[in-house]
Parts: sequence; structure tokens; C-alpha cells
Amino acid sequence: MTRGHDITIEQGSEHVRVVKDGRVLAESLRPLVLRETGCPPRYYLPPEDVRTDLLTPSGTSTHCPFKGDARYWSVPGAADLVWAYADPKPDVAAIKNHFCFYDTETV
Repeated sequence: MTRGHDITIEQGSEHVRVVKDGRVLAESLRPLVLRETGCPPRYYLPPEDVRTDLLTPSGTSTHCPFKGDARYWSVPGAADLVWAYADPKPDVAAIKNHFCFYDTETV
């Protein structure tokens, strides 16, 4: 990472759930917790714990100089709700193909 900007990733033990309009989109007991300078902690969930059948690729992509290029998915009523890095930078390789949602809850 660059000076003054840190990213850490650790195996979390939280029970993370994502619910949108009463439908469970993801539920995991094995999130990766990514902490990045200036950002809230984010939970990256293994693809096996995400209802990918409910997600629609949105065509949106973004570039992060620290993590790489992200692509996004939407659900009805929530555009670009979730993103993932198919080819993240080496320092954050652990998040490869894990899904991160804007709205998560821990239970």
C-alpha cells in the first residue's frame, strides 16, 4: 500500500446477512473483513454464500488504485448494490471473486 493508506483483510467470524425487500441475497458465517483507510469496514462474502441467481450484471465498473477493477450487480430497486474484484491487486488477492454489498447486517 502507499504511505498513509492501509488495507487489511482478516477472516471474520461475524454472521453477515444481506436482505433487500424481504429477500435474503446473501448469508455468511465466513466473511472476509476488509478495513481500508478512510472507509468503513466492508464484508467480502464467498460466492457460495451469495444468491447470485438473484443478481443481474449492471455493466458498471470502477477502478480502485489499491484494489483493482470492480464490476457490479443489481437487484430490482437497487442498482449497483454489490461488487466484486475478478482480478484484484496482489496485496488484496484474498478478496478475489468475493461479493461486497453496500448494505449488510451482522446478526
